[in-house]
Amino acid sequence: MTYQVPTTAQDSASPRKPRGLRRLLGRQRNVSVIALKDISLVVNRGESVGIIGRNGSGKSTLMKLINGRVPPTAGAVYASSRPTLLGVSAALVPDLSGHENIVLGCLAMGMTRAEIDRKYEDIVSVSGLAESIGLPMRTYSSGMAARLQFAIATAVDTEILLIDEALNTGDDQFKDRTKAKMDELREKAGCVFLVSHSLDTIREMCSRVLWLDDGEIIMDGDPVEVIKWYRTFTKYLSAGDRVLALKTRRRMINNLKVPAVLARESGRRSSA
Repeated sequence: MTYQVPTTAQDSASPRKPRGLRRLLGRQRNVSVIALKDISLVVNRGESVGIIGRNGSGKSTLMKLINGRVPPTAGAVYASSRPTLLGVSAALVPDLSGHENIVLGCLAMGMTRAEIDRKYEDIVSVSGLAESIGLPMRTYSSGMAARLQFAIATAVDTEILLIDEALNTGDDQFKDRTKAKMDELREKAGCVFLVSHSLDTIREMCSRVLWLDDGEIIMDGDPVEVIKWYRTFTKYLSAGDRVLALKTRRRMINNLKVPAVLARESGRRSSA
């Protein structure tokens, strides 16, 4: 995935121009930013996939491509049904109560009033906001709003659920409820993708983890193993040791490529 974005930076190869003209021309110049590089993966029914990485690694871009909100620059995404994207930026109406937001949110997702009535108590229970459900949304904290949004979004039976930074707030009881809800979704339907900076949340709620960095998949596998190496990588970066950080990154990429090469060679031998 490559974006064309504007920049005011000047091309050093360009002839120098009067200052005012350079500033004006700088606003018109676009540069290519590669958000994702040759990402290739298969996710099966019943999997809960965590996506981790530093800011700017391409996590949210990958979610948007899977969701279909933006088309990839090259390649394609194939899904058994339309994925549902849940993000904390989804609109809620501040002047309406939590109860009214539940009704409007569910109607917007295509549910009937009968379906809303049937699932209303479950939505409130998942959100943990029974005592505040009649209050205006403007009185809610950001964590409370995120919890209500999660509860509304997961009320619809969906085969593929994408959760982008929506589970990082809330107490232990809310985390237990969200994990139970995600387990229920996987059992009923298909799979869940979860982007989060909370490594503990990823480890507890996911059966598989992707580590993205600079638009590449660095590791793909068991949550405990992937998180261990990611923490080693970030520890070196925090200590200012970029040499060891890059060595760790390179080692993980090489380990990821070896099984793919062996699989291709095995396929050639079997076809021969």
